[in-house]
Amino acid sequence: MRHRAQPLSRLLAPSRIPVLAATFAACGGEPRLTDDIGVQVRDSAGVRIVEYAGRPEGEAPFGLAAEPRYRHGANPGDYEFQFVDAGRLLPDGSAVVAWYSGMVVLSPDGTTHEVLATAGEGPGEVISPHAVFVQGQDSVLVPDDRLSRLTLFVGDSVARISSLPRAGHFGVAGIRPSGELLLWNRHPASLWIDIEDEWLAGHMTLFDTETGALDTVASYDHFPRQRSGEEAPIIRPMGEVTVAAGQFVYTRSDRPEITWRLPDGAISQIVRWRPGPNLLAAELLEHGEAYMRMLYRRHRVGSEARREDIIREDMAAYRAMIGQPVPFFGIPFADADGNVWLPSYRPAYPEEGSPYTVISPDGEWLGTVETPPRFRILDVTEDLVLAVLRDNLDVESVAVYELISAQPRRR
Repeated sequence: MRHRAQPLSRLLAPSRIPVLAATFAACGGEPRLTDDIGVQVRDSAGVRIVEYAGRPEGEAPFGLAAEPRYRHGANPGDYEFQFVDAGRLLPDGSAVVAWYSGMVVLSPDGTTHEVLATAGEGPGEVISPHAVFVQGQDSVLVPDDRLSRLTLFVGDSVARISSLPRAGHFGVAGIRPSGELLLWNRHPASLWIDIEDEWLAGHMTLFDTETGALDTVASYDHFPRQRSGEEAPIIRPMGEVTVAAGQFVYTRSDRPEITWRLPDGAISQIVRWRPGPNLLAAELLEHGEAYMRMLYRRHRVGSEARREDIIREDMAAYRAMIGQPVPFFGIPFADADGNVWLPSYRPAYPEEGSPYTVISPDGEWLGTVETPPRFRILDVTEDLVLAVLRDNLDVESVAVYELISAQPRRR
């Protein structure tokens, strides 16, 4: 009999540390510091600030089941995936998966699939579906930044097509219940060589699909400055934006800090911690080299000899940085409960096989979730995880795992 995973919200409830819960409950009064945890919670001009004296350690009170509920993509008759970019779980456990050449819907047991969209510019076709948003069991919203449009699929049909801002740098981070889109800069909005500031600014923007009105509510550090004649560093920090529980969530990967902003741009919460230096370790480079080789081969970058030359040059640059500071984490995402998941930094995108640090909507450090090698999370709901796995032959498959309770080991 298969163990049924408990919803994430129930898994968290009994695992709360009493001293931490008491501290968070007191956030409206004077700052309090717990000796055991080393966390201070205070209010500053209406902004909730949570500060950890160091970097908390230990496992999260939930983790992945040992085996997936199903895996699709590696068996005869399965859909053949390539470079899966986005995916979401539907309420019944089925999943919609998107990449540059189309979208498919997988059945709740993963045994069958239906093609929802193919590559192209016509109605119901996609070119660049970097995100997917589930509106109900049979309703899926798909923004396509290259086509500058938002498509609502209901069942296997197109129910509505709306225009997006005609600027390829915008990405959709989330959707408000009112229908407004929460946008951010996926790419630089302009040529950014020789900018005066240390960082090129990105913008958090609200977009009304009915009226076409754009309202920029906040700016953030997006890309570090690069001057003419300077060679781009092989490792550099980045500013990223996601949406958790209806709020913008901003991170800059060289800062141990997360900032939550309301849809109007006002800061509602900041979480900070104080880790030791994050230094590039030699063991991280093996995965990076393997991923780079696969990527260049699939994209047919030059001849085989030329690809090896490029890889050799890139890896030499990485090795020269061993022992040097690197970003604290990769690209974060938020789950259905509003928890923020921070993948550990890896010197290749995507951050496959990365441990994820999970922080709750109220700033509680829930702990770390370990993942298998060549494993990348696409979505997390109350009790399921949708992920991409890549085998030793670089064949991608999509898997659904149950989230189960785990005994945290704190030290």
